[in-house]
Amino acid sequence: MTEVRFGIKTAPMHVSYEDIRRVWREADTVPEIQDAWLWDHLLPLAGPRDGQAHESWALLAALAAQTERLRLGVLVTSNRLRPPAVLGKMASTVDVISAGRLVLGLGVGGTHQPSGAGGISGENPAIAEYEAYGLTLVPPAEGIARLAESVEILKRMWTRDVFDFEGRHYRLKGTRCEPKPVQRPGPPLLIGGWGTRLLRLVAEHADMWSIPGPPHHTVEYVAERSRLLDAHCADLGRDPREITRSVQLLVSYDDPAATRAEVGELVAAGMNHIVLNLPRPYPRGVARWLADEVIAGWRPPRADATRASVTA
Repeated sequence: MTEVRFGIKTAPMHVSYEDIRRVWREADTVPEIQDAWLWDHLLPLAGPRDGQAHESWALLAALAAQTERLRLGVLVTSNRLRPPAVLGKMASTVDVISAGRLVLGLGVGGTHQPSGAGGISGENPAIAEYEAYGLTLVPPAEGIARLAESVEILKRMWTRDVFDFEGRHYRLKGTRCEPKPVQRPGPPLLIGGWGTRLLRLVAEHADMWSIPGPPHHTVEYVAERSRLLDAHCADLGRDPREITRSVQLLVSYDDPAATRAEVGELVAAGMNHIVLNLPRPYPRGVARWLADEVIAGWRPPRADATRASVTA
């Protein structure tokens, strides 16, 4: 049987810090759940625009200090919101706070299609977010190029005492990062996305690859993108088994059997890390409920296990 790992994701919008902390601290005591994730947006992507949306890295540092076992990260950090050297410094600090439990999740961030280009129909939710915070969208090709430079900067920050960097998009002089991360040569790198050029970058640099599954993408599309990643690895001479295949899956509290079935389909498609995305509000006991009602199909049941109930 394929070895499958499970994590949870709590999108920090329209939900209180106290509720997120409650779920993470509970999950920290549930060994079937191995990691926990936030997202990286400054405004809510759904629901009222004036609702709560916590900044992800400040929240991650707080949660890192209040958990002991879970690996943790942001799924995924937008490369457009923070200069890469600033992000590297932040990540080093969180890795120290967590005693070496950080996974650095990174993605291109907000981009825009040139006029007349194809793409996803409908309003780009990044436009209002970026305008509100004085940020600029870039074309997809530039976003990929910037991400590649950021990866190189992060690696240098964690392995060199001091360095300069001269790229097309970023220039640094006399950069230092102390303390270094606890993990050496640095935290594992997860890159999220599904575009062809992005997957090439994954094959070149990443320890993990993440893609949204149902309802955002079909299982068939996830499998096709995974095969493309394999092809990039073959072209580069890299063993594709070195890259953990991670997929996000929206949980159904009302129909856990349907969620288990989707997990099975994604595992059959080659994914070996399932991030269970929790709808809000988060029920009491949700971490234990996930272990018993969703993950149990992929973990041998304990002899003394009892089915947990979700209490609102």
